[in-house]
Amino acid sequence: MAQLAAQVGAQLAGTKNLHPTQQWLTAFMNTQKSTTPLPALTQTASFRLLSSDITTSLSVDAPQCLPLDIHNVEIKERRLQGPVVLQLLGIEDMSKSRWEQIEAIEALERGEGTKGREIIRVTNSEEADDSGANVNKGGGPHKLSLQDARGSRIFGIELQEVRGVGLGMSIGCKLVLKNAVVARGVILMDPANTTILGGKIGAWHKAWKENRKAELKAAIEASERNTR
Repeated sequence: MAQLAAQVGAQLAGTKNLHPTQQWLTAFMNTQKSTTPLPALTQTASFRLLSSDITTSLSVDAPQCLPLDIHNVEIKERRLQGPVVLQLLGIEDMSKSRWEQIEAIEALERGEGTKGREIIRVTNSEEADDSGANVNKGGGPHKLSLQDARGSRIFGIELQEVRGVGLGMSIGCKLVLKNAVVARGVILMDPANTTILGGKIGAWHKAWKENRKAELKAAIEASERNTR
């Protein structure tokens, strides 16, 4: 079983840049049958990792995490070689007003997305797609709150439209960054350096939607009071 676990770990690292801890991998393998084919084991392990909190499931070795001094604003620019796996904690469409952001969140809660200016119904197969390909686009650039396996948090700004990035992203979604520029502690994201792996942490996603709407409404009310 140990040899099979090593093969699963190698497959996850080679295909997804996911490096689970030995503790996580051992616990996972203990729930599987030794006769299960390697591709099926790897697929199941990948799904579970993408649905996990990477601060408890992934290795914190230096190459897979952000530099410890990543928030040093005195460093004007650096290049993050990676690959670094991050998970999404929050997202904002910087082109939309607060009311527009509330409306976008509520539309997604009703199962609606957009295609250009047309409102469409999101099907179950689209909701289940972990690739991020069916994320509601439009607007942008987007500002993302991200976290690595060590627990370090950082903001990322979408310089160019990245496939899978949008307000419909699931909180807990995993991203891989390679050769990305970090300018004064902010990651500059584009299609060449950002890959969406997918995934979702259900409890985080529900809490974020509720809290985000409340925060936006509170900000609107405070702005209205100040203008009276």
